[in-house]
Amino acid sequence: MGFWLYCTAMCLLVPAVMLYFGWRFLNRPPQKINALYGYRTSRSMKNQQTWDYAHQVCGKLWFRAGAVMLPLSLLAMLSGLGKDTQALGIWLMGVVLVQVVVMIATIFPVEKALKRKFDKFGRRIG
Repeated sequence: MGFWLYCTAMCLLVPAVMLYFGWRFLNRPPQKINALYGYRTSRSMKNQQTWDYAHQVCGKLWFRAGAVMLPLSLLAMLSGLGKDTQALGIWLMGVVLVQVVVMIATIFPVEKALKRKFDKFGRRIG
């Protein structure tokens, strides 16, 4: 039971981080373009407008994805209750892999939104 609790706590880390940083990017995004913290892609770092817009879009996506993944991850771990440690460890790896894929997949809609709103030089379109 102790290992299951540990695995469940580890499983909830990715959704919790997405919830926290989604909220943070929406409410207190990084003010200046920097190389350490924030949504950092070449398109988002073109200028301050693209930087701010990218954090707004990414914040919404991460907050929503984290809010959906948190209870789903908990349900997934409940189905692992009673399994031996090796099976539970493999199950945890699968759940976390899906979470990380979702986290990385959010890059595509953010970049698409940036592309629709700004040209390749970072100037606002329309």
